[in-house]
Amino acid sequence: QVQLVESGGGLVQAGGSLRLSCAASGRTFTVYAMGWFRQAPGKEREFVAAIRWSVRSTYYADSVKGRFTISRDNAKNTVYLQMNSLKYEDTAVYYCAAGIERAVRTDNGGYDYWGQGTQVTVSS
Repeated sequence: QVQLVESGGGLVQAGGSLRLSCAASGRTFTVYAMGWFRQAPGKEREFVAAIRWSVRSTYYADSVKGRFTISRDNAKNTVYLQMNSLKYEDTAVYYCAAGIERAVRTDNGGYDYWGQGTQVTVSS
């Protein structure tokens, strides 16, 4: 089992920045990739970004490319999502996820463990 705890959400004005953190514990040696997803009210959960646990390969949704940066600190077993130039449409609950499959997936089904989510609200 892998446990994930997100933090760093909050309220920010459009154009501002936030950094989300996801601390992993448990059998982290089984993790191949980490991802961030988000779910806005009335919408399905969507992929935001992903990173391989062992090498610095990153993947982004087109909607956040150039504004968001995913990174990880293996020593701390923590993954970050730096969000800059935030827009109203970025408002959502953001979830951290960990996958053990040896592939970086951009769909919900590609991840085995999920955090509880953290709310990000961007005011226009």
